[in-house]
Amino acid sequence: MQHPVFVLVTTQPITELMLEATKHRLAAALDAVGAAVTVCRNVQQQSRANARMKSDCSPVTIADFASQAVVVWKLRRALGEVSLVAEEERAFISALGAEYLDSVTEAVREVWPDATTEAVVEAVAGGSATPGGSGFWTLDPVDGTKGFLRNQQYAIALAYIEHGRPTLAVLGCPNLSSDWEEDAATTIGHGIICFAVEGHGAFEVPAADPTAAPRRLYPELTRPAASGRVCASVERAHGNSSAFDAVMQQAGLPCQPLALDSQCKYAVVARGQAEAYLRVPSSPEYAELIWDHAAGCLIATEAGCRVTDLAGRPLDFGRGRRLRPNAGVLCATAEWHADLLRAVAAAGVSHDGRHGRLIGTEAPLR
Repeated sequence: MQHPVFVLVTTQPITELMLEATKHRLAAALDAVGAAVTVCRNVQQQSRANARMKSDCSPVTIADFASQAVVVWKLRRALGEVSLVAEEERAFISALGAEYLDSVTEAVREVWPDATTEAVVEAVAGGSATPGGSGFWTLDPVDGTKGFLRNQQYAIALAYIEHGRPTLAVLGCPNLSSDWEEDAATTIGHGIICFAVEGHGAFEVPAADPTAAPRRLYPELTRPAASGRVCASVERAHGNSSAFDAVMQQAGLPCQPLALDSQCKYAVVARGQAEAYLRVPSSPEYAELIWDHAAGCLIATEAGCRVTDLAGRPLDFGRGRRLRPNAGVLCATAEWHADLLRAVAAAGVSHDGRHGRLIGTEAPLR
């Protein structure tokens, strides 16, 4: 079955002033992520994820490997050889055995009909580039694998990095509908694909109808300050939950976060369904991986939000696979960002994510 092909002519509002090379790169990225959405949905709907555990105790599935292979294959067909830094590794998939590799290849053939096991493994290996140079891609083929396994939110996150910052991003959110609130179970099959180019805004299209006219993303806030919503991971162990609660207390907000997996959180903030996304490191030594934030960061920024670390510094994607020396992430609407940074400081959360006693006895900041 062929996946829907993106026709870039439908994005005319953002392409008129764009360089031809950037238009070509965006079209390739949209087509690659669209194909990965098709593959991941098919694996999820047929309940054949076949999860395995990696050395860091995180799960990986057939969809992760198939998505990475398809994105690499699509980008190479459109752009030639590409420099790509991705999450999954050739050594791990090769060690899983012939039966597992056959299952990945079967999933890939949904959009790559003549794929062989050898070609799929080689495509997965295409994500092993070293970050740097004049520009490179970064990919999380299934961001939020636990959400994928729960039939909830996950994303295919692809971004192009230049001079330490993302300049092009495509974020496929297969289970995130345009009118999504909190119940992912009712939105499966009605997802979106968001995309952005630096200086040209952020947009979304329905995943099922990529040729539809794109809708521009920007927060339309109607909630009063006291009822503002802040996104966090479903897995509270992914961050420092006590520090998160302390920040919410200082900001005068409910400690119960709007919990969802993956970079879908950036999309939710970008279109005003939440005011912020806060991620406090689980330990002072932890640094975020670039593929976990690059696409979402640009989409939220181009929608008019601010994305920084807990010290208010821009995220630096030019220092390798991890965001060093950044610590933590705060994505918020322009109206909320400064106040939440003040709440971080007032809560005693240091710039490396450490959380000591609460500092000060001020009233809530909002």
